[in-house]
Amino acid sequence: MTTQARKQKGQARAERRFHNPQGAEVKTRDEAFAAPQDVSAEAVSTDCKLELHNGAITFAIEVKYNPNTYPHVVTGGQITSGICGAPWDITGGFIGDNMRLDAKRTGQGSCADTITIVGDYQNPPAYRGTYGFDGATSSFKHTTKYQC
Repeated sequence: MTTQARKQKGQARAERRFHNPQGAEVKTRDEAFAAPQDVSAEAVSTDCKLELHNGAITFAIEVKYNPNTYPHVVTGGQITSGICGAPWDITGGFIGDNMRLDAKRTGQGSCADTITIVGDYQNPPAYRGTYGFDGATSSFKHTTKYQC
């Protein structure tokens, strides 16, 4: 290696800069990859709107999920309309190549207590599958699409 090549390599090392996940410049690589000290809830949660269709029935669904996982772990949300006893609180599930949403009824009425929605991803962005009540998952067919 020539003297000029060693100088250039040394300068490249000296010019290396590190940034943490928030974009702030830090001094060392360890600081750049250290666990964040003050992470807000927004950093590990985002939301999307889905619309479940089954013939004449349409459920409006708001899902909160962790975008840092895959499949995305569902952390909450609500089915806000279109279903007996709305709203329903989403208690868990995942969204990825497949989808599963579990919810429990919080509204009034003599409806089922829980719903489970399952589906497989298809293009354009939607899930085709089934849903059921009180432990069943295949009682009714649906197509659930993303709302932009």
